Amino acid sequence: MCGLTGFFDLEGAPASAVVVRRMADAIAHRGPDGEGWYTDGSLALGHRRLAIIDPTPRGQQPMQTRDGRYVLAYNGEVYNFRELRGALEARGRTFRSGTDTEVVLEALATWGPAAVERFNGMFALALWDTVERTLLLARDRYGVKPLYYAQIGRTLLFGSEIKALRAHPAFRTKVSGEALNEYFTFQNIFSDRTLFEGVRTLPAGHTLRVPLGAAELPATEAYWDFRFKADPTIDAETAEREVKRLFEQAVQRQLVSDVPVGSYLSGGIDSGSIACVAARSVPDLHTFTCGFDTSTASGLELACDERARAEHLAGLYKTQHYQVVLKAGDMERVMQPLIAHLEDPRVGQSYPNFYAARLSSRFVKVVLSGTGSDELFAGYPWRYYGPSRGNERPADYLDKYYGYWQRLVPDGLKTAFFRPHLHATVDAHDTRRLFKAVHADHLADARTPEDYVNFSLYFEAKTFLHGLLSVEDKLHMAHGVESRVPFLDNDLVDFAMRVPVHHKLRNLHAPERLDENVLGDKVDQYFRRTNDGKLVLRRVLANFVPEEYALAPKQGFSAPDGSWFKGESMDYLRRLFVEGDARIYEYLEPDTVRRLLGEHLTGQRNRRLLIWSFLCFEWWLRVFAPT
Repeated sequence: MCGLTGFFDLEGAPASAVVVRRMADAIAHRGPDGEGWYTDGSLALGHRRLAIIDPTPRGQQPMQTRDGRYVLAYNGEVYNFRELRGALEARGRTFRSGTDTEVVLEALATWGPAAVERFNGMFALALWDTVERTLLLARDRYGVKPLYYAQIGRTLLFGSEIKALRAHPAFRTKVSGEALNEYFTFQNIFSDRTLFEGVRTLPAGHTLRVPLGAAELPATEAYWDFRFKADPTIDAETAEREVKRLFEQAVQRQLVSDVPVGSYLSGGIDSGSIACVAARSVPDLHTFTCGFDTSTASGLELACDERARAEHLAGLYKTQHYQVVLKAGDMERVMQPLIAHLEDPRVGQSYPNFYAARLSSRFVKVVLSGTGSDELFAGYPWRYYGPSRGNERPADYLDKYYGYWQRLVPDGLKTAFFRPHLHATVDAHDTRRLFKAVHADHLADARTPEDYVNFSLYFEAKTFLHGLLSVEDKLHMAHGVESRVPFLDNDLVDFAMRVPVHHKLRNLHAPERLDENVLGDKVDQYFRRTNDGKLVLRRVLANFVPEEYALAPKQGFSAPDGSWFKGESMDYLRRLFVEGDARIYEYLEPDTVRRLLGEHLTGQRNRRLLIWSFLCFEWWLRVFAPT
């Protein structure tokens, strides 16, 4: 786990070692254990190292093959590197280190860009071919590790974080109106845009191959995509047996490390089961929980704090357990560093993740997380309301589903919401067309409720999960911690996508919709009424956590902000958006923002998601576009 950066002048102008060092220094927090730079003509690579496997100097990057032809800057962990190393040694390749980095380098040198299809893990990489004078950028299947790029004139900039690109002297910060429209529609960005004009994310499961002298950047190329397609031969018994086997294999596989490994333990079934399996192999496993002071929360949000269940599980597994408890004022204190590291705000209230990562960093360099299970095993049944009738047409499904995913500002309010200078951009950037494009051809053969649920799962894996992973990476690397996600093991994912929907959901023909602004009792009541969602996974994970936990209502990791925004944080919101001259009013209409905020403060509507997005954009402007 590290940070990489660099730039490539497509016309051949010589690269500056001073500039690439400055770019690498901007992401020093990602790699406090080592640093390295490389230049060759118009190409420069920079690297910061967080040493996890073979922490000796033999793992320093950028790393070159023995013949000097290929040079690699790499960020991530490929968990099947030992198997790949054996295959490469059988072909005559030799190794100087015990790192997965060298295996990735030799695999690319041996099998070419197609080698990425063999990697089971999380990664972003830049490979320079000194003979063909070609740069290859690549990103893992799911987008666990980030990789950004931007073309300024004839120079391509790239890096693990946008702040590395901003350290290049040619970079200028400007708000992307298109990305802003996406963010305030979906509380996410579904395209490859970012809030920084001109900066793109390399899509998950894609590569970008750029030769010297290219007249323009080539298109990115997909090497993998999610494919949720039921295998009718998988019965309930087979599904449970295989999910259990693959889950345990995934956790064991991701324990590979030469430094201490810990695990989150929220009190839920996903992190609880991961900690259970990990504790079998890691003596005195360190576990971590972030709890919340709910003394001023309303009844709807009292369930946010899961410390009691986490402590119970820690006792069962005999872990060394640590916790941090957040109060309303902790959000205000962390906004500046949070947004500075997050860079590109995405889904949900993420500041508790910042505190949890900071806690774990005091004890370990690697921590296991439960991200990904809900998107694979249908953990949000109330979202799959589109196929509520078996005779839905794809167009009807898209209309309903698009309406649901307008989480913040619906299309009909946008003229009153955005300032006039953004109206033309908003009108031209049709978020419904963008939403439809995510599904591409995957809806063509939809006929049954099961089909529509699978397309919902595809959509959420491509968008919502990608946002969660972006947050997870940035906020852990802010503290020099590697976060691993066992549910996104290739073998487990491949099988989960083949499990028929009726093994995941109970109420296919009558799902109910919930308002995701509301936490706690409403979700609790939904599950007590339907007992739905993640059925096969719940049965499997009952092998690792107490049965009453496996069957308990789902609890997301979120603070009781709906209550705090109307209570202890109310003065903070008023100072920013009512009494103060907020920066967001350069882009958003003050009267509309204050009206929407007032609806929450007076209890007319729960707007906690929108208020959080106001805060994120306000601090984004203060951090990255100061006046």
